[in-house]
Amino acid sequence: MILLPAIDLKDGKVVRLFQGDFATVHQVAEDPVSTARAFRAAGARWVHMVDLDGAKDGAGRNRALVQAVAREGLQVELGGGIRSMADLEEAFALGVSQAVIGSAAVRDPDFVQGAVRQYGGKIAVGVDTQDGRVRTAGWVEDSGLDYLDFARSMESLGVQTLIFTDIATDGALSGPSFARLEALQRTVSCWIIASGGVSCNEDLVRLAGMGLYGAILGKAYYTGAVDLAQAVREAGPQAG
Repeated sequence: MILLPAIDLKDGKVVRLFQGDFATVHQVAEDPVSTARAFRAAGARWVHMVDLDGAKDGAGRNRALVQAVAREGLQVELGGGIRSMADLEEAFALGVSQAVIGSAAVRDPDFVQGAVRQYGGKIAVGVDTQDGRVRTAGWVEDSGLDYLDFARSMESLGVQTLIFTDIATDGALSGPSFARLEALQRTVSCWIIASGGVSCNEDLVRLAGMGLYGAILGKAYYTGAVDLAQAVREAGPQAG
């Protein structure tokens, strides 16, 4: 299973939020590049980056940092504010390996279809849910869509990778939403990356045992609740 330690960027700083609430933002590391180097030293080969400024207002203030992390030899999965083909082109020009389409996938399925047609497996779609319903606009709006129905629709457009987040678990160190992940596995054949709730190394072992493609870890890494080097050893090859 691929492990993707997370770097969330706001105003050039590495931060974390609780359940996506910008009012809870707090800095957790000094520098994105040195953080990425620590990930690589522990054996990680992927990093999940979120441009929170881009997600909130479309600003591109963190582009240089995304590029700097990509130059460290890590494969970067980037989300936050990707709303157009121009955004995708810019992301890949920075050295990003995979781009995550979030709210735009709900609003504009044609955009997703065009992105997949042009970039294939380099496109992932975020399935951000609360109580089983897809949320958009920084997780504050209820789309009214059931997450399984939405996942089926994305698969039908050719999307190969889905990133599932149960908002209730994000930053809570309460354990992933195993039951909803299992339901998602039964519904689609896409590669699934679990995000939110990882609280310990045992959570990651259980996710790997489910046969998931990947898992994102954020707060659990920064609080020391997860030993990343141990997690990498237990998860197996990280080439992607």
